[in-house]
Amino acid sequence: MARSLSPLGPWDVYPEAILNPSPGTFDEAGVLAKFGVLPAAIPDYLSLVGDSADGYPGLPGWGARSAAAILQRYGSLESIPPDYKSWDVPVRCAARLGQTLHTRRDLALLFKDLATLRTNVGVFESVQELEWRGPREDFGAVCRLLDAPQLFERAAIAQANLRAG
Repeated sequence: MARSLSPLGPWDVYPEAILNPSPGTFDEAGVLAKFGVLPAAIPDYLSLVGDSADGYPGLPGWGARSAAAILQRYGSLESIPPDYKSWDVPVRCAARLGQTLHTRRDLALLFKDLATLRTNVGVFESVQELEWRGPREDFGAVCRLLDAPQLFERAAIAQANLRAG
């Protein structure tokens, strides 16, 4: 799910289409109401509950309610006490959840890293750089390697239509 995009900040409003297929927007209060955590904690939330669209399962037994309750109290995955007995928030099956988190914390931290949107990586200078201008010079070789000559033909037609305007 693209819920991982909700901590983009410093935006005041998050497009709901990122979080939900239906139209609208979420502000911070909307993210909190929908997921039970602040936008900055969405990667932590996803590390516990998983994100099937991005291909990581989360931790067994952790659901939306338990993750939200724990993260509301502790704020981040790293701040959750390792011993569930010191948790001062009531969650169902705390012993099982605590044991799972204890044994799989490294995995949860990996999932959090995967769910964290990188905003400090230079990708392009302007949106115009993303405009498709036709296949690159090596596209024909790639099509031959894939045994997909029809793909090369389709790209050539699309490029001709692009030039025709």
